Amino acid sequence: MKVTRVRRLCTFILLGVLVAGCSKVGGPSGTIPGTLRVAIQAEPKNLNPLLASNTTDVMIDRLMFEPLVTADPSGNPVPMLATVVPTIENGGISKDGLTITYHLHSDATWTDGVPVTSTDVAFSWKAMMNPDNNVITRHGYDEVRSVETPDGHTVVFHLKERFAPFVSTVFAESDGPIEIVPAHVLARYPNVNQIPFNAAPMVSDGPFKFASWARGDHIELTANDGFFLGKPKLAHIIIKPIPDENTSVNQLRTHEIDWIFQGSLQNYPALKSIPNIDLRVSRYNGYEGVWLNTSRPLLRDVTVRRAIAFAIDKQQLISELAYGQVKMATEDQPDFLWAYEPNVTIYPHDPAKARALLQQAGWTAGPDGILEKNGQRLSLTLVTNNSNVTRRRASVLLQAMLKSVGIDIHLRYYPGSVLFAPAGEGGILQGGAFDLGLAAWIAGIDPDDSSNFTCKNRAPAGYNYSRYCTAEMDDAQQVALTHYDHPTRKAAYAKVQRLLASDVPEIFFWWNQLLQPMSPDFKGFDPNPVVETWNAQEWSI
Repeated sequence: MKVTRVRRLCTFILLGVLVAGCSKVGGPSGTIPGTLRVAIQAEPKNLNPLLASNTTDVMIDRLMFEPLVTADPSGNPVPMLATVVPTIENGGISKDGLTITYHLHSDATWTDGVPVTSTDVAFSWKAMMNPDNNVITRHGYDEVRSVETPDGHTVVFHLKERFAPFVSTVFAESDGPIEIVPAHVLARYPNVNQIPFNAAPMVSDGPFKFASWARGDHIELTANDGFFLGKPKLAHIIIKPIPDENTSVNQLRTHEIDWIFQGSLQNYPALKSIPNIDLRVSRYNGYEGVWLNTSRPLLRDVTVRRAIAFAIDKQQLISELAYGQVKMATEDQPDFLWAYEPNVTIYPHDPAKARALLQQAGWTAGPDGILEKNGQRLSLTLVTNNSNVTRRRASVLLQAMLKSVGIDIHLRYYPGSVLFAPAGEGGILQGGAFDLGLAAWIAGIDPDDSSNFTCKNRAPAGYNYSRYCTAEMDDAQQVALTHYDHPTRKAAYAKVQRLLASDVPEIFFWWNQLLQPMSPDFKGFDPNPVVETWNAQEWSI
């Protein structure tokens, strides 16, 4: 949850934290031994991992809950609650690709002492598929025909059809990561949308456990000494939402926080000037860009979408917003991933070409220079999250670029918790209340991008915020999803990227590099390509 799948679509979200009480601050860097203080940009709506909708939700949830399979910093799948990663070679994936078997650690327990068992996995899948639950995507989970639990530590998934990304998607490091939840706590509810657990998950199985949530101020977690992989090195984690990024930077400078979660590139110069901080950059399978809502009348015409692509100066965005610290994107798959395809249509900045395409589509300039057709102005609404400085500046630049070719842009800003929320909770992107959606996406460790671009995943059913749907794209995705060998999948993803370049449901600005500003005393931080908190039991300060 990649703005966006809880994969994650993706959003760069920042937080800030204060620690109350009488802990002693030690050392020149102002840290509190054993307590990590984290700044985030927007407060989560809830702490139920089934309802996670963005990268901040996932980061927090993964401190308390675990998936079956995670990934190492290089993106290789590694077991978590499962003892091994299922493969065809080890028999975990059947030869026909329709049966996936997991064996669970026998010593994993919930914080109330109840063992983590196959019943929890089966329930978590059923909860994901419960139509009454406001989950943001069911991608991968809906490929399951049935789940067997032959014993307490064995889970067998029977698939409807071959699904190559399964092991890296279902309860794993997908673009919408979801963790296992306790059946003995949640199975009593007809749905999990409005339950006490969401605000106070007192039963969890991760390295940290819930202590308190002072709304609008901070979330406090404490070490789970019974964590099955060993006692965490930290005693406390304090997470505090700080909507203003400048405040977060100042609090890092004054040692009131220890880490700014996914800092905005806009703050790169200010952060670089702060002495005694560790300014790390994390490489992710993700991008910054803009969704074009193809279900809106003015954007159904691909000629208009291509004109918008020609009107946008990506190099200017990179220079002014990212200070040259990122690489211009072609399509969604980054050039370090095995599925990357370089031979796609490129849209260089060409306002004259943009104007010519719009004229070709029947649009002519009105009295104020804004294009009109049949009495209707070419006026679009662009939405983004108000707490991200980079995106606020990008929105203004995009407004000017598009106005220069006759397109009127109205800007609308929302809290991240609203912009990325499920449609049932008023989510703007999921609900489709926009023409252009400016955000980021962090994908999973598998190149699978079908939840963004297939017909069945059109929002609110998934992360296809563009509502893009073509038979040709669905066919290419089907090949990529039903073949387990890399050469076949690579060829399919090459076609996917060529189609995206031609049809322009999204415009990809740059491939993500995430700033992670932190105290040099913060040790053990080693994010995988999806989530920073996968190894939080190893963190210390």
